[in-house]
Amino acid sequence: MQKTDLSKYNNSWFDEGAGAIKRTLWYFTNVLFFINTLNPISSIKVLLLRMFGAQIGKGVVIKPGVNIKYPWKLTIGDYTWIGERVWIDSLDSIVIGSNCCLSQGALLLNGNHNYKKVTFDLMISPITLEDGVWIGAYGVVAGGVTCHSHSVLAVQSVASSDMDAYSIYRGNPAVKVKERVIEQ
Repeated sequence: MQKTDLSKYNNSWFDEGAGAIKRTLWYFTNVLFFINTLNPISSIKVLLLRMFGAQIGKGVVIKPGVNIKYPWKLTIGDYTWIGERVWIDSLDSIVIGSNCCLSQGALLLNGNHNYKKVTFDLMISPITLEDGVWIGAYGVVAGGVTCHSHSVLAVQSVASSDMDAYSIYRGNPAVKVKERVIEQ
């Protein structure tokens, strides 16, 4: 029976998308202005994200305690809300549409490891949240997942496969439990 051997781990192929200086500057900016819960000013965070290459729409709200790995791999549409302590682990592209809501503690996680390999290889894949998606508190969206228009991931649920439009998902792994009907 084979065993994992992390001494053979090699992710030199992985491209962070920025040089060491930019990554270091982002690290300190993220710690001081995003992860730090003492900064409630969303407009400053939006400006900083844009300065580091994120594509951010108008009216975006970013609450305190948010952690973003690589902003240059992030796109957010108009009027989207990012709640307290959301973690956007953007090892690959993350696209968040307009009018989305990521509730407290939500995690967008597009990096993983291949547990079948002795070398525990890094695996990355993009995440897409189409317009109107709501990720409930402490919900997790895994890499390679598309949450289609106006889908909902319930509290503490894990989306490991695509979610249908106007549908509500719950559980781990998340399964469709009903249709989402939006009233006037």
